[in-house]
Amino acid sequence: MSQARLVVDPAFTVGEVDPRLYGAFVEHLGRGVYTGIYEPEHPSADEHGFRGDVAELVTELGVPVLRYPGGNFVSGYRWEDGVGPRESRPTRLDLAWKSVETNAVGTDEFCAWSRRVGAEPMLAVNLGTRGADAAADLVEYCNHPGGTYWSDLRRKNGTPDPHGVRLWCLGNEMDGPWQVGHRTADEYGLLASRTAQAMRLVDPDIELVACGSSGAAMPTFPAWDATVLEHCYDQVDYLSLHSYYQERDGDRASFLACATDMDAYLDAAIATADHVRAKGRHRKRLGFAFDEWNVWYSQGTSVERDWEQAPRLLEDQYNVVDAVVVGNMLISLLRHADRVRIACLAQLVNAIGAIRTEPAGPAWRQTIFHPFALTSRYGRGAVLRPAITSPRYETERFGEVPVLDAVSVQGEDGITIFAVNRDQHEPLPLTVDLRACQGLSRASHTYLGGGDPLAANTADDPARVVPRAGESHGVDAGELAITLPPLSWNMIRVTS
Repeated sequence: MSQARLVVDPAFTVGEVDPRLYGAFVEHLGRGVYTGIYEPEHPSADEHGFRGDVAELVTELGVPVLRYPGGNFVSGYRWEDGVGPRESRPTRLDLAWKSVETNAVGTDEFCAWSRRVGAEPMLAVNLGTRGADAAADLVEYCNHPGGTYWSDLRRKNGTPDPHGVRLWCLGNEMDGPWQVGHRTADEYGLLASRTAQAMRLVDPDIELVACGSSGAAMPTFPAWDATVLEHCYDQVDYLSLHSYYQERDGDRASFLACATDMDAYLDAAIATADHVRAKGRHRKRLGFAFDEWNVWYSQGTSVERDWEQAPRLLEDQYNVVDAVVVGNMLISLLRHADRVRIACLAQLVNAIGAIRTEPAGPAWRQTIFHPFALTSRYGRGAVLRPAITSPRYETERFGEVPVLDAVSVQGEDGITIFAVNRDQHEPLPLTVDLRACQGLSRASHTYLGGGDPLAANTADDPARVVPRAGESHGVDAGELAITLPPLSWNMIRVTS
């Protein structure tokens, strides 16, 4: 039987985890908002119309930041439509997802709901059909105390105190030909620079995210990113990245290794940003917001249909394999914690969501909910770079890859190791060398996997796939021996 070894040493620190690495994303897409987070007629709805059962799950998921309102939706969005008395708000056609948007939920409602579930709102502005003036107006509406047209309108609309939104996205996926108002890299870079300057004049304390490439497979990556940053490097704080993966043509071996592609994408994007920094003699080092990532099977789904309100779109059902891949992608994000400060699982509810709901019915956790919630809870502190010795296997898409992938995080009470066993059939004995970590004596093991790889959670069986508690283990002479089940995501917590 193949074996693996992991050496953990606190001297080899990647960086501190920014809690915003565990963010998520809510878009006006399908049932993400309506009958997702918001359903006034639901038995659990609060006085604001938001589902209480969903709010409880969002709080359990542990998301400190929520990106809104898009996504592709934002590139045709008039934010003014979503404020003021609901009975006066216009109903519009959403061109991105060919849906009817009632605007019953808008900026005020979403910001207030985010705070109630323990999250910071991260708002995107429309740079598809609009520009700097509308973006600056929205910052004024959200963040200025009062005494001006937009801030007084917010107060009139029932929110006397500013929302205090710190994080702002300068558009969405503007490199994509599918985007309403798609622009070239030069056009977008200049617009992003002008918009950033206008927004900062309203509130100099905000943080701004420029659009990077919509994925590593884009033919313009990384030239797009370099051109955009040459225009706006000093005006922004982060560059956004997006990645989605799915199992293709039954090639599960490659799917389980897709985090290696995510690593390569991040490494190339970081190198590109650092090249622009050197070329422009800029002083600061740019951060990254990986503000869309997930498994997504319904990519490219046609939206050619009749106009509907809150249609069932992109409601992927996730299984054990998907949960292992999501857990592995979190490992990749943690591995780059020195540069990736913000990330958003896309999305939160129903549309490729970690949470699913039925109108007037239940809400439940998808399989991918579990590795995310546990990593968000325990993956806080300093990321350590472990030395990994692992058997390897061959994949069609990514060549030879290790069976074991892992990262370790040093927290206040010890070391937490997140690991995946990519072997679909065999358990993986793992030895963890902790001799450089003083005072650790006991380890607990939690895992997801090791059974039916296609098992999923449903409304009728919402707890079919849940994390399992493995055996407790002792640390003997600075070493820990543990076995990872086949095709599994694992969390090992080592404490004194």
